[in-house]
Amino acid sequence: MTRFALTLEFDGAPFMGLQRQAHGPSVQQAIEEAAFAVTGEAASLHAAGRTDAGVHALGMRAHIDIAKPLSPFRLMEALNARLRPAPIAVLACDVVSEDWHARFSCVGRAYVYRIVNRRAPLTLERGKAWQVGKPLEVAAMQRAAQTLTGLHDFTTFRSTHCQSRSPLKTLDRLAVERDGDTVLIEAEARSFLHHQVRSMVGCLVLVGLGRWREEQVAQALAARNRQALGLNAPPDGLYFARAIYPGD
Repeated sequence: MTRFALTLEFDGAPFMGLQRQAHGPSVQQAIEEAAFAVTGEAASLHAAGRTDAGVHALGMRAHIDIAKPLSPFRLMEALNARLRPAPIAVLACDVVSEDWHARFSCVGRAYVYRIVNRRAPLTLERGKAWQVGKPLEVAAMQRAAQTLTGLHDFTTFRSTHCQSRSPLKTLDRLAVERDGDTVLIEAEARSFLHHQVRSMVGCLVLVGLGRWREEQVAQALAARNRQALGLNAPPDGLYFARAIYPGD
């Protein structure tokens, strides 16, 4: 049995999320079915993190155990061939030790949220970004974002369906920057609560629009109450950017 580490890119729009779901298609299901078609084995995919319906990935890490003798290149090519036309691509494939685990060996996760700040409708980026038509004050958003970094109780920014045992998380980085009409919000932590990134982005956008004062983000955090949340951003603009492992 060989353990292969996969780096995945996918468009989350057609899927109910990365993890298998009883009520619709998932990225995991598509890859496991492709692996079965290639190897005849009922292999399970394990990923560094979960994604909600409509959330995308630039560099999701995952692993799969295969008994059939295959080189990493042949497995990658075969999976990509079987995955077409689903919007999933295996960008890299490597052999790893049997004690390496995509989820449990991971020591950090990074997400990026893309906002297109313009009035004109989205064409090429429809479904790939959140369009905000009114001008955003990015400097105010960046200042407000810094009140969320560090160790906090993120109950306000946590979905009521979150399965994490504790709302305590350490947010290592939250940065907001503009590149033309695009506003990028980057978040890094060891792990995140369900909807945490989208909830933080929604509140920062309220600050950028002038509908919230900067200090209201800190007040929402301190409330430790989901009712204090101002806005939950849509999934369209959220991307799992990368997983971080010891030695990276």
